Amino acid sequence: MELSIKHSNISSSLTLAISAKAKKMQEDGIEVISFSVGEPDFNTPENIRNKAIDVINNNNIGYTAASGMPALKEAICNKLKVDNNLCYNPKEIIVSNGAKHSLYNIFQAICNPEDEVIISSPYWVSYPELVKMAGAKPILIECDEANDFKYNIDDLKKNINNKTKAILLNSPSNPTGSVYTLEELKAISKLAVENNIIVISDEIYEKLIYDNQKHISIASLNENIKELTIVVNGLSKCCAMTGWRIGYTASNEKIATIMSNIQSHATSNPNTIAQYAAIEALEGNQSAIEYMRNEFDERRKKMVELINDIPCISCNMPKGAFYVMVNISKVIGKKLGNCDMKSSMDFANYLLENSHVAVVPGIAFGNDNYIRLSYATSQENIVEGLDRIKKALSNI
Repeated sequence: MELSIKHSNISSSLTLAISAKAKKMQEDGIEVISFSVGEPDFNTPENIRNKAIDVINNNNIGYTAASGMPALKEAICNKLKVDNNLCYNPKEIIVSNGAKHSLYNIFQAICNPEDEVIISSPYWVSYPELVKMAGAKPILIECDEANDFKYNIDDLKKNINNKTKAILLNSPSNPTGSVYTLEELKAISKLAVENNIIVISDEIYEKLIYDNQKHISIASLNENIKELTIVVNGLSKCCAMTGWRIGYTASNEKIATIMSNIQSHATSNPNTIAQYAAIEALEGNQSAIEYMRNEFDERRKKMVELINDIPCISCNMPKGAFYVMVNISKVIGKKLGNCDMKSSMDFANYLLENSHVAVVPGIAFGNDNYIRLSYATSQENIVEGLDRIKKALSNI
């Protein structure tokens, strides 16, 4: 019996696999320092938790509209207006079960067989797979560390043809922490409008941005690019609400209607309790977000300082999110102890098994000369974990 050809070629998530292996070792009593997880180590802010408890005790928590509660859509519209200078109406907002689900809906809604979606590499692990699941083809553009892993506009132009359906933009970026400047966004916007190409703007890390920079949504540049842009956002990262599973999109109404119809059959509404909590997250006290951002900022600086003090590895200073892409090209081809370092996977496995440090191999993000470290962990863990990596590399 032949099963789905399209889905048989989908790869599993290496980031989740590494995290699962590290957790198993911890359950077995091994002290593992994990830099692998893309999840804030803070608790969901108290006002949000309290809202959920109140809703459970006092509200109707049955089904809602498949694409999200009207009150939540209104709160999202207000957030987009205040934070991003974007005007949308509730019909253009789709609330989903996390931003990953939002991205799934997008590709299912816009892609046809043979369509191409341009993705910068290094990329978040699920982007190419989500494109393939929609029957389309991911076109990967390798982006240089010297350009902070961002699109070069000439490379973008070279990869555009009559099959190009969309350009995926992730700023701030997972896994690189890079942030696009206004001028860079203007250049991408101009190219997209001239060629009538959709821009999928993944802005899930927008609140985690540093060095006095301000997040700019490409959709805010002008009405022409806004019409072509699908903004993706959610509450997992900025509000430490990963398990609550609330993401959302803002787009033109035609695209939003298709996504709503898809979701109505695939999942129905997002979790009702989480939707009420999301309204509080958007409209309630925001001080916890700034506290977390400041903590991540301090960790970022410490991690980069310690990495660049270790021989054979190096990194750029990320501008946003909570990841560092570490260059290990000087390690590849060498031996650590008796182990050959032929790939980022070899290095990641060596660190986990011998130093009890979990990192994600760069091959998961499309570049085998790197590993990704997350600083969504304590300063103490950062110091201890990088000391272990330094000692491991003393055996090179």
